[in-house]
Amino acid sequence: MSSKPPTYDEAFVWVWLPGATEPIIAGRLYAHDGLVTFNYGQSYLERPEAIPLYLPELPLQPGELPLLTGLTMPGCIRDAAPDAWGRRVILNRMLGGRYFRINKFFSLNLPELAFLLESGSDRIGGLDFQRSPSVYEPRSPANASLEELIESAQRVEQGIPLSPELDQALYHGSSIGGARPKALIEDGPVKYVAKFSSSSDTYSVVKGEFVAMRLASLCGIRTAPVSLVHASGKDVLLVERFDRVKADDGWQRKLMVSALTMLGLDEMMARYASYQDLAEIIRYRFTDPSASLRELFARIVFNILCGNTDDHARNHAAFWDGEMLTLTPAYDICPQGRTGQEASQAMLIAGQDRSSRLATCLEAARHFLVADDEAIAIVGAQLCCIGEHWDAVCDEAALSQTDRNLFSVRQFLNPYCLEGLGENSVLKETFLAARNALTSGDGL
Repeated sequence: MSSKPPTYDEAFVWVWLPGATEPIIAGRLYAHDGLVTFNYGQSYLERPEAIPLYLPELPLQPGELPLLTGLTMPGCIRDAAPDAWGRRVILNRMLGGRYFRINKFFSLNLPELAFLLESGSDRIGGLDFQRSPSVYEPRSPANASLEELIESAQRVEQGIPLSPELDQALYHGSSIGGARPKALIEDGPVKYVAKFSSSSDTYSVVKGEFVAMRLASLCGIRTAPVSLVHASGKDVLLVERFDRVKADDGWQRKLMVSALTMLGLDEMMARYASYQDLAEIIRYRFTDPSASLRELFARIVFNILCGNTDDHARNHAAFWDGEMLTLTPAYDICPQGRTGQEASQAMLIAGQDRSSRLATCLEAARHFLVADDEAIAIVGAQLCCIGEHWDAVCDEAALSQTDRNLFSVRQFLNPYCLEGLGENSVLKETFLAARNALTSGDGL
């Protein structure tokens, strides 16, 4: 007898309210006519402690809630879904690698709810998805070793079916975003996202992200703590999760939304995402808006200085407490490969200008309530910090001389950063001094 194939026309949303270590049922997702809509359960609406899953998308009111213009599902729900890597893991699990052997480059047209219901439960943020509205059963296998996780990731990349043991090892991390191999691990009171090298890497991407994250922290940017470990002859980057809090009776989960959701956009509209528009939201909807605006401006500057052009709107996020937003620590600061001098950021910076230049940042500074002299001071301080700490952080990462040369010439402090600065000789001199420190190996 053949079992009946699963259907994916509905899913129930469970939420961890602020301070809670157990989830409660919040409502129902319904897939119809190419859309996924949501309605709250009556029991949730009657709870005095209930909060909206996100505003203005999902206000606390009965009935099927209309989607924002241009969206096919609520953005705060899509934030909790797996991205490219998690979807590859799920497809490998469901099809045993057959799909990847046939065609590695195109996505299978599975219903969106399938990716919510077939991914692990320990997803980013404070939501999970179940087939039942009354019984919560987490899809969270026991911890696996880094060696098992690395082997599993390699097999998924190659389109090779996973053994049951390896399948369980990687399944736990299928719910997290991003395109690169990764998994979730737990070590006592801390949870981590473990990021692995890829078979297609032409340089040490994992170490490059470690160097960028460490330097960002040294520059005064609030970042998720990172560390490097070695397993199975490969480097693994461990990024401490900031959406989990260990309590005496379990784990608390923090609700989060991406900048894409804050801006009311989906992936097809991501090219319109703008830092200026995000700054406007911060002014009116964030806790401590002045500090948040300055922090975001500093992150834009650092992304340009380190060559991270993958600063798309899903790589910025905020905690949501039901009323206000709070900027999360920075994450996914990873220098990107580039073939020429010119480069563009993933988000617009000043008007329609997204060019990876310090001049673009300085032009946009006023939108972040940063005065011109303060903006110049922020840029100068980051340049000095990068130059001063470059050798020590590269040593900490055991970065080879080849990779140091690559990063210091192509990604970090690329000369294109200086384009359009005009006669701002102070910044130019500081930039050149810092760049010389990177290429000479002598520090500042």
